[in-house]
Amino acid sequence: MAAPIAKSLSDIYSLNVDAQSQRYAHLVAKFAEIYGAKPEFVARAPGRVNIIGEHIDYCGFPVFPMAIAPDTLIAVRANGTDRVRVANVNAEKYPARDFSTADIFAIDSTVHEWSNYFKCGYRGLFEHMGRTEGAGFDALLDGTVPAGGGLSSSAAFVCATQLAVQRVNGIDLSQTELASIAAGAERYVGVNSGGMDQTASIMGQQGSALFIEFHPELRATPVKLPESTPALAFIISNTLVVSDKHVTAPVCYNLRVVETRIGALILAKHLGIADRPACKDVDPLTFKIVMDEYFAGSENASSVDSVQTWIDRLSAMLTAADQAFGAHPTGYTREEMAAALDMSPADLGAKVHEDLFPVRADRFQLLQRAQHAFSEALRVVRFRQICESGDARTDYFSALGDLMNQSQDSCRDLFECSCAEIDELCAIARNAGSFGSRLTGAGWGGCTVHLVPQDKVKQVKQALADKYYAKRFPDLSAAQLDNALFATAPGRGACYFAL
Repeated sequence: MAAPIAKSLSDIYSLNVDAQSQRYAHLVAKFAEIYGAKPEFVARAPGRVNIIGEHIDYCGFPVFPMAIAPDTLIAVRANGTDRVRVANVNAEKYPARDFSTADIFAIDSTVHEWSNYFKCGYRGLFEHMGRTEGAGFDALLDGTVPAGGGLSSSAAFVCATQLAVQRVNGIDLSQTELASIAAGAERYVGVNSGGMDQTASIMGQQGSALFIEFHPELRATPVKLPESTPALAFIISNTLVVSDKHVTAPVCYNLRVVETRIGALILAKHLGIADRPACKDVDPLTFKIVMDEYFAGSENASSVDSVQTWIDRLSAMLTAADQAFGAHPTGYTREEMAAALDMSPADLGAKVHEDLFPVRADRFQLLQRAQHAFSEALRVVRFRQICESGDARTDYFSALGDLMNQSQDSCRDLFECSCAEIDELCAIARNAGSFGSRLTGAGWGGCTVHLVPQDKVKQVKQALADKYYAKRFPDLSAAQLDNALFATAPGRGACYFAL
């Protein structure tokens, strides 16, 4: 299915349509002011909130996000030249850039430059198509996804760019292709993305979360949230602690990716399957591939998609991880990991592509990272099972909220990607009526998500405003607070807006 075209803003947004109408009108007017003519169309891609399933997409395991209303808009018009001109409505912070259709491919990942994400979307699309030059065009961006907030501002930027670039160049790829290309494109700025953010942004559906699987192939299954009285609602609250994946990657995000990659290599060897082609000839090897190969040919292989099969296999992998890494509860040195794989530290670094995704660590916590990955995947599967159960006797708030709280505990204690501000927001929200509170996104700052009965939304928001924001950020304006603390529902994915 190709990216859809929306003819009305009410087809895109379920709330605040009048405010969005004013925003789009300002974007069009600003475009005409800068470039001397109105845009031909607007490409739009949303951010996402991951309800549960953190840091396991790059392990190959399913996740459970939903698209949200904050988004990136790109107004576009072909200019008939070989120049790509890119501007931002926030010109003071993000100055305009001008590239040729040839030099736009050059990306210096060591420089933290806003237009690099635009280049990522452009380059990823054209390399996929086997092309080196395209049509020149003018573009104006407007983004409402907070940078470094854990709501996938970079994915929204890259996905919107791909939609803009493909349409102005007469390309029409499927949503699945676009999501896959976008996931790989962020590597150009040194971020080892797993694919969840881009898939949720491209393929989100209004009213549904997505159960996204990555192996053996990308698949996104819409899952309706269960009906209850009062209705389920989600609140997003931003710590306002910025965690930029590009800047902190060597000690945070990319380090966790490398730890899980090396963990998969050692686990495969421990299970005696490292020399099988499915493990030996794949790059990267993930925990999901190790699990699938270990159980290949087993009696329940034909029911691989059943919930019980997922539960049985993930439970077995938790036991195997404890056995494989339990002798190193305080972590491994590089030399110890290399010795476990019968290779040199330099060869191990090359195996996990540290030249592209450098990391810094004295010890690598393979046991804890594996325990989180397998247990978090279990929670995702159970979350979907509860949503689809249709059992009126189920206390959905308690059942789903408990899984979200367990996820936060695991992120904090095993994956070590929480922070004091995240922990404080979760505690305040739970005390005020949230059934489940956890970090969402990479962590180390950014946003939290809270499962709240619809009739308690105002109460929980007020508690967060009074006990967190008023205390830590007393100078926040009302508009800034609204951007940091808001209720949300599953929204529509990427699309074009016809002008």
